[in-house]
Amino acid sequence: MSDLNYTEAMQRLETILTQLEEGNKTVDELSALVQEASELIKLCRSKLRSTEESIQKAFEGI
Repeated sequence: MSDLNYTEAMQRLETILTQLEEGNKTVDELSALVQEASELIKLCRSKLRSTEESIQKAFEGI
């Protein structure tokens, strides 16, 4: 999953949200979707933090 870029991860999160809203999943399927969503959110947060740090470093010398 870590090979996904931010846009891909967000698209997958949107797909998961749609699946959850449909309400036709078993408890096991819901559990797996929620776990995957949690991992995707962590990935997105990490990528955002990394980008923010890169931007800050780029502007430090200005």
